[in-house]
Amino acid sequence: MRVFYIVLMEKSSRSKSKPIKSRKNSRTKARIISSRTVYRGPVFWVTTDEVQEPGGIRARRDVVHHTGSVVILAVDESRSTPHVLLERQYRHAANDYLWEIPAGRIDKGELPLPAAKRELLEETGYSASHWRRILAFYASPGFVAETMSVYLATGLRAGKAQPEADEVIQQRMVPLPTAVKMVLKGTIRDAKTISSVLWLDHQVANNRSLTPPHRK
Repeated sequence: MRVFYIVLMEKSSRSKSKPIKSRKNSRTKARIISSRTVYRGPVFWVTTDEVQEPGGIRARRDVVHHTGSVVILAVDESRSTPHVLLERQYRHAANDYLWEIPAGRIDKGELPLPAAKRELLEETGYSASHWRRILAFYASPGFVAETMSVYLATGLRAGKAQPEADEVIQQRMVPLPTAVKMVLKGTIRDAKTISSVLWLDHQVANNRSLTPPHRK
């Protein structure tokens, strides 16, 4: 009875509200009236756009543009408990040292997967036998146009890191349960790392294979 009552209430309130937009209208994008670049740096550039949004409102939007980033969830799956490769480095914007998984910018003209392989090798010295994209998202879509693609890397092989001059990185292989605790306690505060660690925990909890099936 309670479920039936709720359904009636929803129908009643819906009938008094404005008509629901069609699926076609809901996919309408903003119309850019004008756009100018107000800053261009080596990593990103900023535009000030005047737009008419799908709802009809005319507004100014300042947007940070970026070529996109790759994120690497490097996992040692050979142990009884999977281990995640974490890095600790200073981040000026956060004014603190953060625990993260490897990541980096996609260079102009570079494809995401080669970029992921390059970043893992440069930052950590590791290479991997198996790669697959597991997540893709916007870092902060309110004003940043940067996209992030997360790749799961397994079948790891250690090597010599090749960091850039300004990269001072500590790395550690952390058991997955420990990494999850670091997320839940707030020790890990980086969004891409939080989402990737929790994705991995979900896969392991549901007994899903981390490596691609063997092909004959």
